[in-house]
Amino acid sequence: MKTDKKPYSYGHIEPQSASVSSVHDFPPPGPIGLVAGNGLFPNLFLDSARKKGYEVIVVAHRGETDPSVESFGAPVRWIRVGQLEPIFKTFHEHGVKAAAFAGGIKKPRLFDLRPDWRGVRILARVAVNHDDQVLRALADEFEQESIRIVPSTWLLPELTTPEGVLGVHHPTNAEREDIRIGLEAGKVLGTLDVGQCVVVKEKVILALEAIEGTDETIRRGARFSSPGIVVVKMAKPGQDLRFDLPSVGMKTLELMAEVGGRVLALEAGKSLILDTGHFLETADRYGICVLGVTWD
Repeated sequence: MKTDKKPYSYGHIEPQSASVSSVHDFPPPGPIGLVAGNGLFPNLFLDSARKKGYEVIVVAHRGETDPSVESFGAPVRWIRVGQLEPIFKTFHEHGVKAAAFAGGIKKPRLFDLRPDWRGVRILARVAVNHDDQVLRALADEFEQESIRIVPSTWLLPELTTPEGVLGVHHPTNAEREDIRIGLEAGKVLGTLDVGQCVVVKEKVILALEAIEGTDETIRRGARFSSPGIVVVKMAKPGQDLRFDLPSVGMKTLELMAEVGGRVLALEAGKSLILDTGHFLETADRYGICVLGVTWD
């Protein structure tokens, strides 16, 4: 595990990974397509695009995407989870040649999936329970339609977690060891395409993320421990960074404060902190250490 000791100022996080940030150096031709999932990220993407003068065409998912995406003035097409043909039709109608995916889809919703014929064709080629296989097959389908997939951080590289301690609180040596254990467990978890979050306390793994998501994993792990848990969140080994990266926001931070969480370790360059400045300021106030880490 690698970290440095440099705290970062509120409201600004430098992009960590050259491989991620290098693709942000050129704009795509014409309007940008946005395939919007849940959470805050789609709105952050739209806000940044508006400020930077980019036209965006949005495809949003009923029951997942926040209806507030319509408040940014961009055209929005609503579809159900599993529909693909309307995405391509909408993007072609508006001349979209490059698109980004921002926000995820809650995994339990996949059991209610009702794909159209394009979705069925993809699922016939891959295991539906393997996220990475589905996403790569989806990217191939977009490329066949001459639509390039760009990373979700294309307009927001500043949200990428840098390496090092990000606030005023530093981990103890014992907590660094818990982080190391969490990273090792996370590698195995990610290799199996199961989850991205591990909860540890005093070298004991308390919870591994499955279908329930990060926040419920933290809540479950905290039930088996006194306050002071360490939460590690990382990308899966070989994860396609064009798609939904591991991310945390204020909801996760508030939950950690509620259950007595002490450390939040995020993989540097491959995870996102939403609402950066307020997030770190709040973490400092709660006494929570937030840091970006890398593993070999």
